[in-house]
This record gives sequence, structure tokens and C-alpha cells, in this order.
Amino acid sequence: MTLSLPQPPAAALRAVLTALDAPAAVCAGRPSAMRHRRGQLAPAHPLPVHLLDATATGAGAPTAKGMLTGARRTGWRFLVLDGEEVVAAAETRETTEGLHAFAYFAEGPYPLATMRALHQARAHTAASATPYLPRLLSVPGRYMTALWLHPVLDPARSRDLLIPLAPAPLGVTAHVPYDAEDLLAPLSNGNGSLLTAAS
Repeated sequence: MTLSLPQPPAAALRAVLTALDAPAAVCAGRPSAMRHRRGQLAPAHPLPVHLLDATATGAGAPTAKGMLTGARRTGWRFLVLDGEEVVAAAETRETTEGLHAFAYFAEGPYPLATMRALHQARAHTAASATPYLPRLLSVPGRYMTALWLHPVLDPARSRDLLIPLAPAPLGVTAHVPYDAEDLLAPLSNGNGSLLTAAS
């Protein structure tokens, strides 16, 4: 088995396509690599974005499974391709009404790191009998974003895996698959509430 790639909501894809085609999107706020494109920009590799914050960790010292269960989906992130080259990412946000609105374009290290992590995830799970659903996990209190591989068919027996994107927080090696418990427990210092407060 390998990754079971998620299908984004049609409204999220439409929001990104509209932003890519909007004349106002060529303004200075658009990533430079997108302004100097060589071909047609296209969204690819959509991933749901989940936020791990104080709401998810709650009180006490929850397990990694408990923290991940509490991580709420905030939207979708698409990699923006110029031909085969990753030039940016486009993120949508889910509104309180359940709609999908374009949020922003992003450049920097994370779009390329996301593509690298997806390649690593495919290689890492290729021999596994368990299919995994890839997601993005944002842990703002630790300045970390990770590719989250969630077991689809047998989550009770198979563990969630996390591949931290570069740059990773101090003490965490980027682009190495971790068991979620092994990564989240040290980051929380044994107290889930600390997961969202840099210390």
C-alpha cells in the first residue's frame, strides 16, 4: 500500500483557481516565483491543513493520539506548480459557514519541503499493508509544520507518523519519519499545554 491521496472539496479548488487567474493576484504580494512564471500555474497535491493548538491539547498531558484527534481542520493547502517546478503554495480557509475561501499564497522553504516529504512518505509507506492519508499538521507554538500520515483502515493498530518539514524546531530532525508519540511527547515536555507555548 501507499498514500491514499485526499480529494479536496470542489469549492476549495475553485477558490485557488480563481485566485491564480485573478489579475489582482499579480500584485507585489504574490510570490516572486509566481510573478516570473514560465508557463501556466496549476494547483497540485492538495492536503488538508490541521491546527494543533491549545484547543487541541487541552489540559493535562494528553497522548499523541488524543492531541491529533483534537487537531482541527482549518482549510486546504495546494502546491502551485509552474510546469514541474514547485513555486509556491496556496491555502484556503474553511469559514464558520462551512465554505472555502482563498487565504493566501506562500513561498519560502515549506512548499518545496512539502513536496520532498510527500516523496519520502511514498517511499516510507510503500511496503506497508496499511494505507495512509497525508495531511499537514501546523504546530504554531513550536514553529513546526509536519506531513501527518494518518492510517486509514486500522488506526487502532497502526500508528500515526509525522515527517517534520524543514526548517524544523531545535531538537527535531527535518525530513525523518517519526512515530507521532515519539515526536509530540518531547515537544510537549510531558504537558500538552506546553505544546503551544514556546519555551
